[in-house]
Amino acid sequence: MTETVTLEAVDSRPTGTRAMLLEFWSYFSENRGAVIGLAFFIAVVLVAIFADFIAPHAPNEQYRDALLQPPFWQEGGSLKFPLGTDAIGRDMLSRLIHGAQYSLFIGCIVVSLALAAGVILGLAAGFFRGRVDTFIMRIMDIVLAFPSLLLALVLVAVLGPSLINAMIAIAIVQQPHYVRLTRAAVMGAMTKDYVTAARVIGVRSLRLMFVTILPNCMAPLIVQAALSFSTAILDAAALGFLGMGAQPPTPEWGTMLAEAREFILRAWWVVTFPGIAILTTVLAINLMGDGLRDALDPKLKRS
Repeated sequence: MTETVTLEAVDSRPTGTRAMLLEFWSYFSENRGAVIGLAFFIAVVLVAIFADFIAPHAPNEQYRDALLQPPFWQEGGSLKFPLGTDAIGRDMLSRLIHGAQYSLFIGCIVVSLALAAGVILGLAAGFFRGRVDTFIMRIMDIVLAFPSLLLALVLVAVLGPSLINAMIAIAIVQQPHYVRLTRAAVMGAMTKDYVTAARVIGVRSLRLMFVTILPNCMAPLIVQAALSFSTAILDAAALGFLGMGAQPPTPEWGTMLAEAREFILRAWWVVTFPGIAILTTVLAINLMGDGLRDALDPKLKRS
């Protein structure tokens, strides 16, 4: 009987992946700001997924009898348009809801492109060293020498103004950060015993790079990806505001700000609400990134 109880107690303890997830959540949840940021980010994701069902109107539907109508709590407002309408009678709430889709899409694509290219180049630089390392890092230094938004503007001007080209330009601008992080992590891992043992038993270079070394270098890359997600949204909004990103009538938050510039004094809501959407989303992602850093960095964990 005693043996059975002991075995059941041992089996009930979290092991493997579950134990790692519980430990991660334990450290992550200690940062209240990170938990709030995660909750808000999940809400934005759900809004983006179900935008077609949540939005009261189509994002580009125009109501000519309700041009620049104020929010419902102001005189002249209506619950039909809770956050008012823009200069051509489009519902602000519906456009903000659909704008979440574009912002999350931008963040996912930019981070994926920058992370994939940065990891490959960083692995090659840190693993092979020598001329390969010098060549890759000098190119990254040249990219970092330019102000990020200015370089993105130049690249979009060369490729042509569009949302796709803006995402490519932002990914190129962000790539050096991933290259440097990956290179530093790989160089540190190369001195570890498990890498030496893998080389002794004859593990091939590609397997050593992507199977043995890379998984042990992912913690700083995950944190960087979370923070770059918010940067991508900001840069895309800036390019959209300057007319070099998403083009009208796309309900992207930066483009909405650009369209509303001339009405800022007499229709505050057409500028304020897209700005608040950008501010709160970026803030939530940054708070979440801080929590990821605390949970994944072993130096910050208590013994």
